[in-house]
Amino acid sequence: MEGRRVVLARPLTFMNLSGAAVAPLFRKHCEGPEDLVVIHDDLDLPPGAVRLKRGGGTGGHNGLRSLQQTLGTAAFLRIRVGVGRPPAGVDPAEYVLLPPTPGDRGAFEEAGAAACDAAGDIARLGFDKAMTRRNAKARTPRPDSPAGNILLAPGKATGGSISRKEARTHDDSEEV
Repeated sequence: MEGRRVVLARPLTFMNLSGAAVAPLFRKHCEGPEDLVVIHDDLDLPPGAVRLKRGGGTGGHNGLRSLQQTLGTAAFLRIRVGVGRPPAGVDPAEYVLLPPTPGDRGAFEEAGAAACDAAGDIARLGFDKAMTRRNAKARTPRPDSPAGNILLAPGKATGGSISRKEARTHDDSEEV
């Protein structure tokens, strides 16, 4: 087409303005923020990790910031896909656009499948059960906790249960 100039925007520009694309669909199809599930990259998770989260801040993520500003809420549901931190001297905005390193490629492929599975779990089970299932798979018991999470015993500070810190200070030979 003569006389027309085509300007290609970098993909980052569109991702940073995702609220403009999502808002009309959100208003047409969603009753509230709990009806919107956003899948996004997350620098705070290791490459390939997948976690579910209800609401929260933007963590510096421009796409989430755009959604929050355009929708007027941050209470939407999230499937976070870890990309890890950029190497020193690399701009995070550029880092998320780079292809994964050969060592991370397998983790990213698995994360893509896990994110799809998580979306299916949300549809089948509801968000809270899917989040519990998905995020529990990612946790391992702390080595200093024999039960992994909670110790049930009388405790002063908590009125019926004791924390791990309190538990470590008690003598195991005491009757509970």
